[in-house]
Amino acid sequence: MRMRKLLISITILASLSLTACSIHRLDVQQGNVIEQDAVAQLKLGITKDQVIFIMGTPLIMDVFRTNRWDYVYTLKKKDSIEKEKLTLFFEGDTLARIEK
Repeated sequence: MRMRKLLISITILASLSLTACSIHRLDVQQGNVIEQDAVAQLKLGITKDQVIFIMGTPLIMDVFRTNRWDYVYTLKKKDSIEKEKLTLFFEGDTLARIEK
């Protein structure tokens, strides 16, 4: 009888613990955080090295299109998804165009 009560108590405790785990979800961040202060520092004509110093390494650097860098940021919250994208185009080694 005593063993049965202990087994029931453990089962109830485990059930409550698993239920509590399913309620909380962590926010998931992926990609490059795009800060407006950093974007404001980007000026046409700066070099690729200067862009990396300001923004960091881009999330997407296409081997076949070396003149385009994509900075992508996604934040998945419990009820929503926030996305930001910044695309930089180069002519040679210098920044030629910025798209938000």
